[in-house]
Amino acid sequence: MSVDTYQIDDLKDLRKFVYQILCDENQLEPGIFPMTERILTRAGAPCGTYFCLHGPRSVKSTAIWETDHNTILFYGTAGERFQKIHLSQAPILASSIA
Repeated sequence: MSVDTYQIDDLKDLRKFVYQILCDENQLEPGIFPMTERILTRAGAPCGTYFCLHGPRSVKSTAIWETDHNTILFYGTAGERFQKIHLSQAPILASSIA
């Protein structure tokens, strides 16, 4: 699996980017299905974000933005990782908590 590199400037763009990749992978039309997200913490400090796209028939695909290495890991509906993306620049996670 190759690792692609992208630059994302703010959290809104990060959400749109993750949503689009999850929709594309599952052949879902963007804007139809909801995506939820949760802040991940380690020792009380934010360390990433968990994204979950809720598709038809209770199908879910997920992504995890891991801030230590600034990567996004994408997982399919069966739990298999299908893509890894490195962010050369990314938004600061702590600013999204406010």
